[in-house]
Amino acid sequence: MLYPHPYSQQFLCIYLVFLNMLTCPQIFIIPRRHQNSMNQENQSSISEFLLLGLPIRPEQQAMFFALFLIMYLITVLGNLLIILLIRLDSRLHTPMYFFLSHLALTDLSFSSVTVPKMLMNMHTQRLSISYPGCISQVYFYMTFGCVDNLLLSVMAYDRYVAICHPLHYATIMREELCMLLVAGSWVLSCGSALLHTLLLAQLSFCVNQNNNVTEFILLGFSSRPEDQKPLFILFLTMYLVTITGNLLIILAIRSDPHLQTPMYFFLSFLSFTDICFSTTIVPKMLVNFLSDKKTISYAGCLTQMYFTYALANIDSCLLTAMAFDRYVAICDPFHYVTIMSHRRCILLVTFSGFLPQLHSLLHILLLTPLNFCDSNVIDHFFCDINPVLKLSCSPTYINEMVLMIECSVALVTPFLCIVFSYIRILIVVLKTPSVAGLRKTFSTCGSHLTVVTLFYGSIFYIYLQPLSSYSVKARVATVVYTVLTSMLNPFIYSLRNKDMKRSLGKLMIRSKF
Repeated sequence: MLYPHPYSQQFLCIYLVFLNMLTCPQIFIIPRRHQNSMNQENQSSISEFLLLGLPIRPEQQAMFFALFLIMYLITVLGNLLIILLIRLDSRLHTPMYFFLSHLALTDLSFSSVTVPKMLMNMHTQRLSISYPGCISQVYFYMTFGCVDNLLLSVMAYDRYVAICHPLHYATIMREELCMLLVAGSWVLSCGSALLHTLLLAQLSFCVNQNNNVTEFILLGFSSRPEDQKPLFILFLTMYLVTITGNLLIILAIRSDPHLQTPMYFFLSFLSFTDICFSTTIVPKMLVNFLSDKKTISYAGCLTQMYFTYALANIDSCLLTAMAFDRYVAICDPFHYVTIMSHRRCILLVTFSGFLPQLHSLLHILLLTPLNFCDSNVIDHFFCDINPVLKLSCSPTYINEMVLMIECSVALVTPFLCIVFSYIRILIVVLKTPSVAGLRKTFSTCGSHLTVVTLFYGSIFYIYLQPLSSYSVKARVATVVYTVLTSMLNPFIYSLRNKDMKRSLGKLMIRSKF
């Protein structure tokens, strides 16, 4: 009885998308004058757009407003009802209804991206949308539309397995695969939407644009030619050690059945994130060491900045999840298997991968409206937000304020969770009279504490200070959390862990044969 209902909702969402697509080409551009203080030339740039909407006469506005409001309320209430019914009824906890609940959530979000703004425009007759608002709407519109498409494909695959391979259905469509398919749908959709949004953000919507920066120059660590090759060898060695060490950690965990526990599950994802994190920054830096032209395009700079902040925050969230895992293992060992179930671990990793995307996207969207009109020399070895903001000839007080507030929340909250976990662990450990228990606890938690200290210590020093005080010391501190921590993680976790050393030894012996 429930299954046909979301398809009617899906049809409704597709219908709304079709109507919204009709309005997309019909926009007017309103130029706003901005005085360029750097070169004293007038420059007219777009700060907002006008959405013409549907070709509706004024006397029909109220009728269409009521029509679309009713359609939107039916969409929201219908999909919420489906989600609640599936969550509350244990008989509906099957792959088909698992995908259906996510489809209903996506449809609800999909409609909420476009319809409320359309209703507001009909009611107020103010048809404008700001430039950041337009970019944000494009991003989420494409994200939820792509998720819808992928979830429908996943549901078709689920029906194919159920009908064509019924005897192997429970084995193929197991819980881990279902979660992986949903998580993959979100990650691919976010990546696709981000690509198009970044390509759109670099376009200029302006009149008589003068001297606009299209690329940046990265100064790096030193401008002296004799320093370039030694720095290249140093960072190449660090990068190769980072890649090799973290790959060995992942292979050792995946190949050893004794390491199939939540702690090593999180560690394998932390190693994978460290590989991606270093790859976002170091290869471009190595190319610049050997090149006379140390440039990076505007789009390339924004892309590098996005993935740098996204991956750094994923690291932060994974370290928090690992601290929570240690807290449960030591403070509530009898319920450890129940609390840290495989499903919960996957949810924690999915949450750690999704939430940082929003954090990173916020700063990129606030950065795109800024003008870079004169200097294009970044006093850093990669596109970091602080030195890039220094180059802007537009007011940056909003960016600085958001950077201080949002980064404080995004960094301090996970850090406080880690501190709270270890305070509770310390209280429990001090009550334990066993010396062997104390030694085992500190051996387990010492590695994680070392990584947390290196990672958060350098980040707090860099980003919780005013933009005006950004200095060369901050550049050195950036190396700690971008390159050094990723390189040391495999050594910290393997040298102090007997299980990991045993698994790495087995892996080496197996590779010889």
